[in-house]
Amino acid sequence: MDRHKRRRDVRYVDVDDGYLHRRRLRKSADWLLLWGLGVGAVISGDFFGWNYGLAAGGFGGLLIATVIVAVMYLTLVFSIAELSTALPHAGGFYAFTRHAFGPTWAYINGITDLVEYVISPAVIVVGIAGYMDALIPGVPAWIWWALFYVLFVFINIRGTKLSLQVSLIVTFLALGVLVVFYGAAIFSGALSWDNLFNIQPQPGNSGFLPFGLYGVFAALPYAIWFYLAIEQLPVAAEESHDVVRDMPRALILAILTLLALSVLTLVLNVGVAGAKEVGESAAPLELGFKAVFQDAATTTVLTLISITGLVASFHAIIYAYGRVLFALSRAGYLPRGLSVVSRHHTPHYALTLGAVVGFVICILINAFSDSVGAALLNMAVFGAVISYALTLFSYIHLARTRPNLPRPYRSPLGVLGAWVGAILALICLAATFAVESYRPGVVGTVIFVVLMMGYYWFYSRFRLVARAPEEESALIAEAERELR
Repeated sequence: MDRHKRRRDVRYVDVDDGYLHRRRLRKSADWLLLWGLGVGAVISGDFFGWNYGLAAGGFGGLLIATVIVAVMYLTLVFSIAELSTALPHAGGFYAFTRHAFGPTWAYINGITDLVEYVISPAVIVVGIAGYMDALIPGVPAWIWWALFYVLFVFINIRGTKLSLQVSLIVTFLALGVLVVFYGAAIFSGALSWDNLFNIQPQPGNSGFLPFGLYGVFAALPYAIWFYLAIEQLPVAAEESHDVVRDMPRALILAILTLLALSVLTLVLNVGVAGAKEVGESAAPLELGFKAVFQDAATTTVLTLISITGLVASFHAIIYAYGRVLFALSRAGYLPRGLSVVSRHHTPHYALTLGAVVGFVICILINAFSDSVGAALLNMAVFGAVISYALTLFSYIHLARTRPNLPRPYRSPLGVLGAWVGAILALICLAATFAVESYRPGVVGTVIFVVLMMGYYWFYSRFRLVARAPEEESALIAEAERELR
């Protein structure tokens, strides 16, 4: 029987040497594959999702919200670039918070991370099914959800290098689609600045801010969709060939890429198709292509074009939830069997479970909401911004309590940048409640987190694994502090 070791409010169990051997990942990623993973995870946000912010805030509201959110993500990216080189573990955000605030807050961060990474593919696969219905009408949406989950979970299980290579290829295809659109929008003559302001303003407001300053606030969750999931890169730390060199490079180049894409997509898509029309569309980029190419753009071509961006993000975020589930399971926070890896050194049980949960969420939201994609998006953002705030506060705390922690890369924004990012994350958290019809989804997410906290408080905190890398390094650091 395992011998339990008590430490504060948790207990650790002994495991044999084979435990970690059966949970060993393989180093497969260089900076280019990591960049492809980061950009690929986010790029679907340029194809759909962001445009709901136009209905919430108008062009001006969404533009200002995008600038605010961009600042938040810049502070986050620089902070996690530093932390991922100091604490290079598959747990990512959970590992950072474990070192700063202990197991309970680390678990909360890990669970809210999971909310983001499990729900985000569900958002995207709903969008994919919508496009597939245009190609092959009459097929029930749930069949498309199931088929795409099975295909891309299978690719992820077959090997990390294969998975990252597929992600890079599809990301380049999606980037190519966007670049073609940008060029066509600029040089076709279809661009009109009047299109940016064609939403009828509410009394007392301007065409730039048709819903006033509250519209900026309400648009924040949708502006996040331009960048959501770039922060997943630290979960690839254990699979990176040279995490100290490659991780900061990939993170910074990825956020710069996404900043450029967000501005071009927002201005050019709205500029050729109109703020009102784009804000009401389930396929804004398709609307943009039709505005530029007129009858020369067939539905089939446009559908295939749009699917590239969705598939890139769908595939990349499946990778992310697999690693977060793997890390939490390996450390005992979730059932330990989930972290056993396949012969390809991939967490096949974790990848499969995340797909099943995502599929069920699609079914449930579809049954109770008319706006499945927007409701799911709001739920994903809710989980994400909680984890952002916890991670940025972890950065601030570690800067104060562990100044001597080896940090091969240091954020140029430092603690001040982390404070700015944390405050903006909390503002974005409040904004997830701005649209009344999506609040039930957020409440459902809160209920899920509470239930998972019950699992932790009454069960898993007594069965943690001290030899898991995230736990072991944190326990060593705690022991050293007690000796001082």
